[in-house]
Formats: sequence, C-alpha cells, structure tokens
Amino acid sequence: MKKAVPILVLSVAGLIPVWRYAPSTDTTSSVAAPAPSTPSSPGASSQVVTGTTVNTEKGPVEVQVTFDGEKITAVKLLQQPNHPQTTAAVPKLIASTLQAQSADIDTVSGATITTEGYKESLQAAIDENAKAAAASPSASATSEVVTGSTVNTEKGPVQVEVTFDGDKISSVRMLQQPNHPQTTAAVPKLIAETLQAQGTDIDTVSGATITTEGYKESLQAALDAKGA
Repeated sequence: MKKAVPILVLSVAGLIPVWRYAPSTDTTSSVAAPAPSTPSSPGASSQVVTGTTVNTEKGPVEVQVTFDGEKITAVKLLQQPNHPQTTAAVPKLIASTLQAQSADIDTVSGATITTEGYKESLQAAIDENAKAAAASPSASATSEVVTGSTVNTEKGPVQVEVTFDGDKISSVRMLQQPNHPQTTAAVPKLIAETLQAQGTDIDTVSGATITTEGYKESLQAALDAKGA
C-alpha cells in the first residue's frame, strides 16, 4: 500500500500539463482588421480636365473634373477663395454637380460669387471634354462639328459650335458669349434644352433674353449649315 502512493502522485502530476494546455472551449474568436482597400483605378475612358481660372471679387476659382466618357465622376477645387462660406459651399456645389451632370446647379446661399465662378470654370471643363471627345479617333465616323454664325448682341457676341452624330445634336459648345453672370448661368440651361429639343425650339432663359436670342440665331445657322 505504501508503494502505491508515489505511483498515484506521479500519475496526477503527469496529468497536470495536459489540463494546463487543453484547448479552450471559448467560441469567441478574434478577427484581424481588414487591410485598407485600394481605390479602384479609373477606367480607360477616364479623363481629367482642368477648367479655366475665374477671378472673382473673393479670389480665383478653378475646378478639375474627372470624366468617364461624358459622365462627371469627380470634381476637385484647385483654387477657391479663402473664406468660411466658400469652404462650406464647396461640398454642396460638388454634390449638385455630380447629381445634375452639368453646370446647371443652384446657387449656394451665402456663396453667390463663388458659385458663379465655380459654374463658369466647370462649364469650361465640360466644353473642353466634349471637344476632346469629338476630336477623338473613337468618335463616330458620322460625327460632324459645325460652327454657327457670330451674332453681335447688345451684351456682346454670341457664337456656338455644334457637334452632330448623323442628324442628332450630340453636344453644343459656346465659342463666344457675353461676360455677364446671367449669361454664365443661362448657358448650361440653353445647352441642356437644345440637346433635349434637338433644335432651336427652346424657352428663353429668364434674365438672359438677349443672350438666348443670340444663341438661338447662331444655333439655327449651324443647323442650316448642316442641313438638319
């Protein structure tokens, strides 16, 4: 009996390591944080275009626009007035642009001057992208660019350039326009209505009657030259 005690003690001692290193039955598992996602690279058709620098009373405004074909996918301010109201307005302007897919956006309250400069620079970038697309070798073989006549109005000369895809008006660009805030605001609306109406049967933009009439006359001259 005295010999059995050491054997039992050794047996128990031998089990201690087993108990100590037994696998845990806890079902909670730790999950490593996912690695930061890498931004997807822009598509092959993406193009970055910088608009004109517009000098306003508050300071220069200049936008940079990323296009995927004709779609606006991103807008960045390269220059903007150093003012709290401008800082607050920029996100709203960009969001409105991405939604409208044009410069036909509302003026941000408290940042009228910045908004007008932004829209002018944005429109210049949109026009440049349309021009590049029209000149691209990938453009349709039936595409044709026609320049309308220069119409001298009381506010200044107005002249349009129209791109046709067959008989369809695919884009319109202003070559000349009065240097006036109401004209700047009116141009995107005139172009949008032209693309929808596919002709000069468009409404006069309130506050820009003279520009509208000059625009329609130059546009009609382009349509006549095309024979549309």
